[in-house]
Amino acid sequence: MKMRCAVLRQMGLPAPYAQSQPVHVQEVELDAPGPGEVLVKIRVAGLCHSELSVINGDRPRVMPLAMGHESSGEVVEVGPGVADLAVGDHVVTVFVPSCGSCTPCMSGRPALCEPGAKANTQGSLLGGGRRLHAGAEMLNHHLGVSCVAEYAVVSTRSCVRVPVPLSHREAALFGCAVLTGAGAVINRARIKAVDTIAIVGLGGVGLSALLAALAAGARRVVAVEPDARKRELAQSLGATHVIDPRTIKSDAELLEAAGGAVDFGYDTAGVLAAFESAYKLTRRGGMTITSGLPHPKTTFALPISQLVGEEREIRGSYLGSGVPAVDIPRYIDLYRAGQLPVDKLLGEAFTLDQVNEGFDHLASGAGLRDCIVMD
Repeated sequence: MKMRCAVLRQMGLPAPYAQSQPVHVQEVELDAPGPGEVLVKIRVAGLCHSELSVINGDRPRVMPLAMGHESSGEVVEVGPGVADLAVGDHVVTVFVPSCGSCTPCMSGRPALCEPGAKANTQGSLLGGGRRLHAGAEMLNHHLGVSCVAEYAVVSTRSCVRVPVPLSHREAALFGCAVLTGAGAVINRARIKAVDTIAIVGLGGVGLSALLAALAAGARRVVAVEPDARKRELAQSLGATHVIDPRTIKSDAELLEAAGGAVDFGYDTAGVLAAFESAYKLTRRGGMTITSGLPHPKTTFALPISQLVGEEREIRGSYLGSGVPAVDIPRYIDLYRAGQLPVDKLLGEAFTLDQVNEGFDHLASGAGLRDCIVMD
């Protein structure tokens, strides 16, 4: 079938993207779903810093690349052998497909799925195929999804059925922002009511983490963010301390503004300064967690004696450190119960033809969870 899709052909073009136009919206051919795959009519695609990291070259991917990994849509066709999804099902896409049979998957860690990582790196679906092409030119899939498009063919292992009615704008949040941010707090930190946490960076992931910490009853929740609107939102949601990092001149001042060190320092921004702040805010015996994805060459000078003498932990969290097929329905239940008000994260909506303008707005740091609305 023919449909319109957002394709990145060259990384590293300068911002503003509305002028340099790194992403081209073009008509492409989409093949029918193969075994274990479904055709999804995309309704809403979220705009995430993971895409920006590809556009600016921080996270190199194979070109040309059909963009997008966070979305909500409806199944309109199923491929051979598909029994767990049916035409008409509403689904959200997940950016790491899990085979279910490799060692990480069998250990309950599908974020580390080995065939999934290989497929994402080479730009294919989980089964190894590619379903997008422009004439004779084959296009690569972004993280097995490629949802900044009117339709997408994805592995059933790359999507989760939405069990209850939600608007597509709400549902799309759960595929990446909520899954990643809330998951790191719930699954990686396993935060309790007596704990304290500092969240550095209040994009979609950071705000989801903040909501999860509040839902868990954390007694002190510190939000560190340069954008005034996001700090105000964090405070209105229940953050006990909000900090503009641009006003901080020393480590002592940072700790004072936070009300002291915390049990969990969480970096969601994907820049070295944010991780350093999260580490500095973490108490002796505490844990520093990062879900950010900076340039692969970014390093942190770790004081090993401090790591030992203060019994610190440093952990990464990918895909929310959980099982999407289990976690997403649970997070939706929390949302419907009013305990995880992720609708507060909804940002600006753009059309498919405005995709470069959307990435400019995301890059400005002023937006919440922006999206592309297909209809």
